[in-house]
Amino acid sequence: MKEAAVHVRDLGIDFDELEGDSDFYLPFLDKAEKRIESALLDVSAYAKTQPIDDPKDYELEIVSFPLAVMLVVGTEDSFIKSRYALAEAKRASALLDSEEKEKLLEVANNFGWGARLVSDFSLQPYAFAVSFPVFLRNATGFHDKNWKLVNHLMIDGEVYLTEREVSRLLEEEVRKYIEGRLDTKIKSLPSTIMARVNRLRQLSAEKREQIRLEEMPERVVMDAFPSCIKGVYDRVAAGRPASHLGRFALTSFMLSIGISAEEVFKFFRSVSDFNERMTRYQVEHIAGTRGSGTKYTPPNCATLRTHGICVSPEPDCRGAVNPLICYKRKLKNFPEEKPTENK
Repeated sequence: MKEAAVHVRDLGIDFDELEGDSDFYLPFLDKAEKRIESALLDVSAYAKTQPIDDPKDYELEIVSFPLAVMLVVGTEDSFIKSRYALAEAKRASALLDSEEKEKLLEVANNFGWGARLVSDFSLQPYAFAVSFPVFLRNATGFHDKNWKLVNHLMIDGEVYLTEREVSRLLEEEVRKYIEGRLDTKIKSLPSTIMARVNRLRQLSAEKREQIRLEEMPERVVMDAFPSCIKGVYDRVAAGRPASHLGRFALTSFMLSIGISAEEVFKFFRSVSDFNERMTRYQVEHIAGTRGSGTKYTPPNCATLRTHGICVSPEPDCRGAVNPLICYKRKLKNFPEEKPTENK
């Protein structure tokens, strides 16, 4: 909220005092670092963090947020940035679920929505009306067909929404707002702050390594491909052009789920006009059998969103940081067939 931003600005945080981890700033910095750690370790658990009940701790909650932003920016790590923005957005949405609709309206209009409460009882269960550009701005990336504009009541250019729908749209608004705050650079930070930044970088590296090392099931189910990968696959299969990052994401994904380099090469060769020699080299390089010997994993979800490859996240994508995680979740909907015995 704007009031919180003004309050923090009026405090006049002194970087010289941060340098020494002074007794005054230490609890705020500890809380800020804890917020980021929790976001990196488990987005869903962080979203369920209960609101502070003790008024004496309100200052801790408010001041730790801009300090957390400072720490995240200092990491210069895109994974940390996207993970933290997502976690804070989901927590905000969870907290808004328990608020009165008047508070929801206040927060929505803090983002310039120009929303209004619906007073016509005949339009229940709708509680809010927002302009359709505001709705589209935040709902475009939702995969669920219920979020399509055609499936919502619209009168005179206003889309009618329930309280739960508004808090979900505000989640997206908060995520974009925080990502915007994180899209900056800090020339230098005090050494004691950099110690915290380096700890977060190490935690981030361990988290990403955990994703890489997670054992993938020994079966390939095309219907379980996440929408981002399926979209690139369908484009290539139809002979339409795909971006370099899109081809890399598809290739690394297929290799990661157990498709051999030769099979991946044959797929590209049969459906595209790529240079065969170059295509084989690129596939084998991504597989780790050429070049540095490093086997690559697909780009993370934040990168795929940034480059327009992830445009319709699925429910199974919630909280996932890599399309491989989404794939493993979707596989649960496709029980492995047991071999039949010959009679």
